[in-house]
Amino acid sequence: MKKHIYSFSLLLLLFLTSCSSVRVLPNKAPVTDISTKELVKTLERKKSNLKTYRARIKATYFDQKSKQQVNINLRLEKDKALWMSANMLIPIAKVFITPTTVAFYEKFQKTAYEGDLRLINEQLGTSFTFTDLQNLFLGHPVSDLKKTKFERIKHPQYYVLSPKDKAQVFRPTYFFDPSTFLLKEQRFLIGNGGQSLSVRYTKRQQVLGKQVPKEMVLSAYTGERYINLTLEFQRVDFPKTLTFPFKIPSGYQSIEL
Repeated sequence: MKKHIYSFSLLLLLFLTSCSSVRVLPNKAPVTDISTKELVKTLERKKSNLKTYRARIKATYFDQKSKQQVNINLRLEKDKALWMSANMLIPIAKVFITPTTVAFYEKFQKTAYEGDLRLINEQLGTSFTFTDLQNLFLGHPVSDLKKTKFERIKHPQYYVLSPKDKAQVFRPTYFFDPSTFLLKEQRFLIGNGGQSLSVRYTKRQQVLGKQVPKEMVLSAYTGERYINLTLEFQRVDFPKTLTFPFKIPSGYQSIEL
């Protein structure tokens, strides 16, 4: 039982992009003479603007000791709420996140949490906000490309952007496909302890004219071990309205940070 709870808990912790356009070369290689400012404008125009998002996900968790699979129902309303319900033939856990709160409960050991994003950030050494988590699921960069100063790093396959501020404790690097201008990977170096987090968008899909992830792979190194989480988005739609049913059952033990 503890393995089931551990895998889903880590999933929650890991949850847990001018009017001129950049040219696309015939060989799909990055254009070398494009300015960073012009590139950012093109990347911003390629982002899908979604108000609601719903998906059914097959999640596979793997580390050096165990492998687990769990099915997840995901619902997201932009800038308002992110809700997930996990099941392994039967419901096992739920999580509900807003810009200011985090709450979840799991049924195996009957534990629950109500608080803020410290639940995620203290475990990973990150500083994720609600918007950051939202962007991860939608396949967008965590950073606001229009508000952060970037430098371009030369790469033979991708457009690569990294913040000019090297003093950031939580430092991202972004890799974009030169033919579609969609995000391929975002990597994060965390502090000075050798911890890292990578989110790769290995497959994309177009749903009702919107580009969204079809498969994403999260890989984390905690300084002691590697953790891998693959999310396969099997059914995606954009309903006009969403509900977020969530209530912690009575009698559950509260987790204290």
